[in-house]
Amino acid sequence: MLSEQEKLDSLTRLGIELNQINDLDILMERVLTRARQFANADAGSIYICQNGFLFFSYTQNDTLHKKLPQGANLIYSTFKIPINTKSIAGYVASTGCALNIPDVYDLEATLPYRFSKQFDETAGYKTQSVLTIPLMTSSKTILGILQIINAQNASGKIVSFSAQDVRMMHHFAAVASVALERAQMTRALILRMISMAEMRDPFETGPHVNRVAGFAVEIYEQWAIRHRIDRTVIDKTRDVLRMAAMLHDVGKVGTSDLILNKPARLNADEYEVMKAHTIQGARLFMHQQSDFDEAAGIVALNHHERWDGQGYPGHIDYRSGLPLTGYMRPDGRAPGKKGTEIPLFGRIVAVADVFDALSTKRTYKEAWNEEEILSQIERGSGSHFDPELVEIFFSRYDMLRAIQKRYCEDAEHL
Repeated sequence: MLSEQEKLDSLTRLGIELNQINDLDILMERVLTRARQFANADAGSIYICQNGFLFFSYTQNDTLHKKLPQGANLIYSTFKIPINTKSIAGYVASTGCALNIPDVYDLEATLPYRFSKQFDETAGYKTQSVLTIPLMTSSKTILGILQIINAQNASGKIVSFSAQDVRMMHHFAAVASVALERAQMTRALILRMISMAEMRDPFETGPHVNRVAGFAVEIYEQWAIRHRIDRTVIDKTRDVLRMAAMLHDVGKVGTSDLILNKPARLNADEYEVMKAHTIQGARLFMHQQSDFDEAAGIVALNHHERWDGQGYPGHIDYRSGLPLTGYMRPDGRAPGKKGTEIPLFGRIVAVADVFDALSTKRTYKEAWNEEEILSQIERGSGSHFDPELVEIFFSRYDMLRAIQKRYCEDAEHL
């Protein structure tokens, strides 16, 4: 539990910390974590405002998390609620006024909003004190809602949020809103780049790239925990990897429509043209100015390599398109990278991309059923995919399915 002085000191550092995070999803997780630490809250949620609705974006709950096996994360359903005064979050978004409720089960009947007991009844949880704060831009536009739940005193007893908590969280929300607005702009720019690819390839959609990115981050985090990577490094890498994974196929902007939209499998010559999208994608990030540029180039170039060395483009200089010195087959082409010659990010996105491709309808195929998909991933262990990453894939499959549902094709997401 933070002291008041620790809260003030932490608040002065918060802006710097949050502005080092670029990906919107990763940032929302961090904002929620820090908000709960500030007020010593057991649980909390973030809602993002879009098209007249609040999208339930992230939730955390220490009480429920403690009941899970070590290393497991909460899996939750995504939903949206209208921005009106009938719900607590909707009321705050509608009015721009914070609500500090000591006990949501003891609301006066004359109030316009009500507390939904559905989550508590389903999860076996008891919500009591709730502090709901609007997240606003400098021009007073609502970005979303920050809601923290069940304040705890030093002995762990559930208490009301204090007036000091409310004042502190208003300052917190102002700092967090600046970072969230910037991250939304970054996400919008990335999605515009993807939209260019989508004009050429109708399957390179926002939901597809968000799913691949979400899968990649989940797999990476578990890999990093296994390899005892420092938590600070994990958090920084998750941020960079998520954005890079979204742009894995951006090189398709340079591929012919006749090939991208062909309603059948490609012939040998067409396949060779298609394979060049990895090199074209890497070239977009060749003038590297940040960790993101480096990661995006690595992912674009390597996500079609195979563990057994039968992938592409192989040991190639993406700037010239020629095999690297010392790497050339008799036919003049570069051999594929093999095993750990393939950078980790490439190996991770390979699993994530294939999983999503098999799960999705394409012009030349229907979506596979779940049994077929899992069988194919399992068969690919040690040939197509890094065996350790396949093991992690199956160990985290429930979470990957939750990500899949979160970013379904008909969902609206930033």
